[in-house]
Amino acid sequence: MNIMKDFHGKVAFIQGGSRGIGAAIVKRLAQEGAAVAFTYRSSRNEAQQLVDELNITGCNVIAIHADSADPQALQQAVRHAAKHFGGLDILVNNAGILPWGALEEMTLAEIDLALAVNVRAVIIASQEAILHMGVGGRIINIGSVNADRIPIAGGAVYAMTKASLVGFTKGLARDLGPSKITVNTVQPGPIDTDMNPADGEVASQLKQLMALRRYGKSEEVASFVAYLAGPEAGFITGASLNIDGGFAA
Repeated sequence: MNIMKDFHGKVAFIQGGSRGIGAAIVKRLAQEGAAVAFTYRSSRNEAQQLVDELNITGCNVIAIHADSADPQALQQAVRHAAKHFGGLDILVNNAGILPWGALEEMTLAEIDLALAVNVRAVIIASQEAILHMGVGGRIINIGSVNADRIPIAGGAVYAMTKASLVGFTKGLARDLGPSKITVNTVQPGPIDTDMNPADGEVASQLKQLMALRRYGKSEEVASFVAYLAGPEAGFITGASLNIDGGFAA
């Protein structure tokens, strides 16, 4: 694949980058020339393999162990990346969990964890990243089309966490507009990952709800993120944009 080198001289921080969509984003930005730091929580081997795979080809990538549910660890991770690379231009908030089930059966701990990872971590990482960003930075949140549409039971808490990113994105885009920092949310539909595999229990049901009748690929989401992080997307901000194969059509 011949990828344009659009991100030479740029520094990207990917929150949650060792697997799935996050790993695809790390690869895409690194292969386009960005220096990339990404966090991981439990996938140490996958994180190291990704670093080795990219750096052996001439990319500049580091992995940082940080639990997105821990505000102090996340703040330190962003600071470390900015110090290591001399600044920060792109933040991608990708870390997330999938709480699913009847609300009356969820524990308070499960609800609190969903809020901590899917919502608070986005706020904390953005708050810290802004301190290291110059004019023209990019903040991209990975949300979900479930913010707009939940076609099956059990997703109330998950949908709530992802819908909250829509409001946060709009508000932060207003706040950072004078600095020409754009803030957008990418809302994937069903994507073939460990969290929601294309051969999983509900896959056939979800495919029937999509105009394209197939799951998306992590690389397709990464391509969309790379566009929003690039120079051609400088007039897009405050938007929540679906990449969902027509799931919400």
